[in-house]
Amino acid sequence: MSFAFVFPGQGSQSVGMMQAYGDLPGIRSTFDEASAILGQDLWALVTQGTEETLALTIHTQPVMLAAGVAVYRAWLASGGKPPQCVAGHSLGEYTALVAAGSLSFADAVRLTRFRAEAMQQAVPHGVGGMAAILGLDDEAVRAACREAAGNEVLEPANFNSPGQVVIAGHRTAIERGVEAAKAHGAKRAIPLAMSVPSHCSLMKPAAERLQDYLADITLQVPTIPVIHNATVGEATTPEAIRSALVEQLYSPVRWVETIQAMAARGITQVFECGPGKVLAPLVKRIRPEVQGLALNDAAALAAARDNLA
Repeated sequence: MSFAFVFPGQGSQSVGMMQAYGDLPGIRSTFDEASAILGQDLWALVTQGTEETLALTIHTQPVMLAAGVAVYRAWLASGGKPPQCVAGHSLGEYTALVAAGSLSFADAVRLTRFRAEAMQQAVPHGVGGMAAILGLDDEAVRAACREAAGNEVLEPANFNSPGQVVIAGHRTAIERGVEAAKAHGAKRAIPLAMSVPSHCSLMKPAAERLQDYLADITLQVPTIPVIHNATVGEATTPEAIRSALVEQLYSPVRWVETIQAMAARGITQVFECGPGKVLAPLVKRIRPEVQGLALNDAAALAAARDNLA
C-alpha cells in the first residue's frame, strides 16, 4: 500500500491542540527544541496562550512547523514507516522538507519565523485579507477577482478542492471580491481571520527578502520526494528548492493538482500529519478513490501505523 504524508499550515492551530497526543515520544521534546532556538516558550503558547496570540503569523508559523515535525517524529518513534512522498499546504511545505531530510529542523524554525516577519512587514496588519469562496469553479473565481480588483491586488491564493478556492489581496478588494463571487453564484464567500494576504503578488517584497535569507541556508537533496505547492513537481537540487520556496510565497497553492499528482504516483492513502483536520477531508473531494486520514491524536496515529504494519 502506497501512502503519502501531508502537513498542515496556518489555520489548523488551536490552543490545546497538542494535548490529544498525550505523552507520545518526540512531542514535547520537539517543542522544547524549537523554544530554545527562538528563545520563546512555544509549548506555553499552545497550552496556555490565547487563540488571538496564537493566530498571529509570527507565532503560528513556527508553532505549526514544530507541531508537524513533532507528530512525524512520534510516528517514526512508534514504528511507523516513512511515506512514499510528502507535501505541505503553504507553510506546511517547510515541515515536509524537514521530514524529507532536506532542511534541518533548527534552520526551519528560524526560517519560518523570518518568513512570518517578512510577510507581516510586507503588508501591514489591516491592509490585506483573504476570503474563502465556496461552490464556484476556478475560472469563475478568477473572473470575480478580475472584476473586483480595480486598481488593487485580488488573486486566487489556494486551490484547495473543487469548489473551494481562497482569494487574497487588499482588504477593500477582498470585500468587493466577496460580493462579486456571490454575484457569480458562489454558495458562500467568507472573509478569513488572516493577518497577511498569503500567496498573492502583495508578497513579492517578502519573497525577495526570503530569497536573500535562503541563500545562507543549507539544503540537501530530499530522501523522500517532496511535491511543491507552486510547481506541483519535485525540486531535486538545493537551488531548485530555494526557487520553489520563493515562488510559493506569491503564487497560489495548487493543492488539487498536488493530490492528483500523488494519485498518479499510485498513492492510495494520504495522512494529514499534525493537529486539526483540514487537509484529510479535501482528499476525497479531489480524488474519491484515495483515502484521507488525519493523524490528529494518539489513537489515530496508532491505528494508521497498525493498519500499515
